[in-house]
Amino acid sequence: MYPDHAPQVPVQRAVEVHQPTQYPSVVAVPAPVVPMQPGSVPAVARIVLPDGRIVTGYAIDAARPEQVAVKPVVSRTAVNVALGGVGFLAVCGGLLLLTSFIAALTAFIAQLIVLAAVIFGGWIAVQVFSANDHQGGTTVNIRKATFKRNHFNG
Repeated sequence: MYPDHAPQVPVQRAVEVHQPTQYPSVVAVPAPVVPMQPGSVPAVARIVLPDGRIVTGYAIDAARPEQVAVKPVVSRTAVNVALGGVGFLAVCGGLLLLTSFIAALTAFIAQLIVLAAVIFGGWIAVQVFSANDHQGGTTVNIRKATFKRNHFNG
């Protein structure tokens, strides 16, 4: 089941050694030092280390980080999204009311049309079924052969 472990002779391989390539060094010319007068001469600090050595030097003010703008509790993006949602709901509510208003207006106009039809139909019925004694116009009674004309100037 397991292969036989026979001692193997190590394989010798050729080793290639890489040496770093040396480049000629470039001498940097230091920038000229411009003497500047400080606004005030800083105080010389003197520190005694635990082993007795003394370190002297100028005290350097710690670098103060820039003031970070105070972030609002809620991000502007969240406020804009919320306002957009409120506006969307207002529009949806307005559209719902608009459709209700249009439906009510349509029903009202339909009722006005029916009312006008009833009134006009009643007027026609009165005209048709009224007595024949008209106060104007031409009346022709064929049985008696009498003709009555309008009294108009014309």
